[in-house]
Amino acid sequence: MLALAVVSAVLLVAGAVTVPLLMRGGSDGAGTDGTGTGTDDDAEAPTLADVRVFEQPTTRHVSGEVDYDQAPPTGGDHDPAWLECGVYDVPVREENAVHSLEHGTVWVAYEPGVDEDSIDALAEALPAESILSPYDGLRVPVVVTVWGRQLALTGAQDPRLALFLAEYADGNTAPEPFASCAGGVRRTDDSNDDDSTSV
Repeated sequence: MLALAVVSAVLLVAGAVTVPLLMRGGSDGAGTDGTGTGTDDDAEAPTLADVRVFEQPTTRHVSGEVDYDQAPPTGGDHDPAWLECGVYDVPVREENAVHSLEHGTVWVAYEPGVDEDSIDALAEALPAESILSPYDGLRVPVVVTVWGRQLALTGAQDPRLALFLAEYADGNTAPEPFASCAGGVRRTDDSNDDDSTSV
């Protein structure tokens, strides 16, 4: 009788420990993400928490250079001509690119010297209303910008790029979201003419 009571007590304790573990980790004893590590997918999922927000109180058309507070700029006064959408292999003129941002364009700037595979991957990821260009002095591999919003990325494969595009590529932060970068000029940092510099 005593032996039966001991066995019953052991089974009760074992059940009290095992059932919660199985319920938390699944019948195979794995963690909440099914990997056995006990980590939670939500804790590691990419987010847009690092997106920086910049107020842009002015949208004036000005001639000449503008001294922007951000690099790359996220909005503000700009050239009367907007920059043509496309992939550029040299830095573009900021004042024209900012006008494109006003139209709801996505501008992806990358550190000069980034490998061709990364540039190709970025170009493939972008919507039609986009500009891709190198940016001198960039302190991170890639920066994606729309009017008033900006996110530094670790590279072309950073999963937050897709999240950023899903949230902002429709131009919802721009003053003129239904305009386009199509039909603009193709100006680079060191040129004020309209010669094409995109590929």
